[in-house]
Amino acid sequence: MSTAVGSTWNSASEILSRWAILCVLAILYAIAIALSDAFLEPVYVGNILRQAAPVGIAAIGTTLVMILGCIDLSIGAIISFSAVLCAVLMAGDARNVPLALALTLLAGAAFGAVNGFLVVFNRSSSFILTLGTALAIYGLTQIFSGGTARGMVAPDFREFFNHRIGDVLPVLALTLLVLAALVEWLLRTTRFGRQIYLIGSNRDAARLAGLPMAGVTFACYVISGLFAALGGIAVLARSGVSSTFTGRGFEFDVLAAIVLGGTVFSGGRGTVVGTVAGTLVLFIAFNLVNILGFNYNLQLVLKGAIIIVASAAYARFGRDR
Repeated sequence: MSTAVGSTWNSASEILSRWAILCVLAILYAIAIALSDAFLEPVYVGNILRQAAPVGIAAIGTTLVMILGCIDLSIGAIISFSAVLCAVLMAGDARNVPLALALTLLAGAAFGAVNGFLVVFNRSSSFILTLGTALAIYGLTQIFSGGTARGMVAPDFREFFNHRIGDVLPVLALTLLVLAALVEWLLRTTRFGRQIYLIGSNRDAARLAGLPMAGVTFACYVISGLFAALGGIAVLARSGVSSTFTGRGFEFDVLAAIVLGGTVFSGGRGTVVGTVAGTLVLFIAFNLVNILGFNYNLQLVLKGAIIIVASAAYARFGRDR
């Protein structure tokens, strides 16, 4: 009897831990509504989703890497390079958009492949390796751009992604939701997704079981680089301006969203749904800070506090289990 009760309690506790971020999101939104009527306006909510899209899209790919038990600190650098490259290739002409998007995504995947190769065939930590590639990519961005803003965004490109479906939901926000649904499906229903969780949960057991650890790790980093490039394209669509430092600091927003969403640094746990919810929590909190008139620097305090508190809470939960 006690065993059955304990098993039921553990199952309930695991479910609560996995989806706690959705409860946090609902509570925070209720508080935001109580403090400002702006959060009741569909157009304003659409604006928050549009603001969150670049970070959310980039975070989707990095979630796979973190479930694997690794980390990718090159996200911000890839976003910067992708935004500059896409703007340069686009050159303000809608006819150049398909080629610009294709080559930008290819560049992001290539950076991800470099990260994957280094992590697979080098014994150094993924933290150090991807920090090194981040610095190198920032340097490449400066060399490619000459240290100044280059390129021009095609007006039709911006208009398409900022168009509001039903005058409420921006296409950019819809893109985030569709991509999140696709990758969540990948994680939950495919062999590749199950392998990511198994490797992240216990690398030694995965190795003994004969799982293709090198291939899965390499693929996850390629996907992470690809989604970082998508994040750079999303920034370009949202702002219409390319800068050599467009993505600087994005890695912190991405990590905060992922950790807040329930993915742990040790690997083996996490969901894309949680990552998207964590992203929305961040941006609702940031908008609330602005509406209440607090200093922008308070956002930095919030980001740091979220990473510390969320990672500590999930680590404590893991020990208790």
